[in-house]
Amino acid sequence: MAEEQRAARVIEETLKDAELEWESPRTGSYVVKLPGTHKLSTTVSLLVGKHSLSVNAFVIRHPDENEAGVHRWLLERNLKLYGVSYAVDPLGDIYLTGRLPLTAVTATEVDRLLGSVLEAADGSFNTLLELGFASAIRKEYAWRVSRGESTRNLEAFSHLTGRPEA
Repeated sequence: MAEEQRAARVIEETLKDAELEWESPRTGSYVVKLPGTHKLSTTVSLLVGKHSLSVNAFVIRHPDENEAGVHRWLLERNLKLYGVSYAVDPLGDIYLTGRLPLTAVTATEVDRLLGSVLEAADGSFNTLLELGFASAIRKEYAWRVSRGESTRNLEAFSHLTGRPEA
């Protein structure tokens, strides 16, 4: 129990020092909101277990198209990640998941793990949208143009819509 309590203290201190938005719904359980650049935010669950710290974060829902291409990209990307890897749940939604032995839980490692989650979820967000939702992006763009609505948040996908970036 002492190792679990130590790990929990380290996590709480690290989250406070990083000035992240977080809550602890129960002892040893943390829900952290990481602000993003491409994705508005990524919610991360940290759970202190008897022997390890587990991390889980939702990345994106089941791709509408090109599922094999998306999965191949995820598997290739897994080779470059630290502490976490992409996973697919029974519905086909994409998550990041990882485990760290409690003895390895330090402020540096928690920070590194959260950074890895943020880079993998936020940094890959547009690529995953392009690979798995290109048709939906094109339809959304055409619908907005037909109604005279803003397409500003679709500018990153101008190569898919045929409109040059502003």
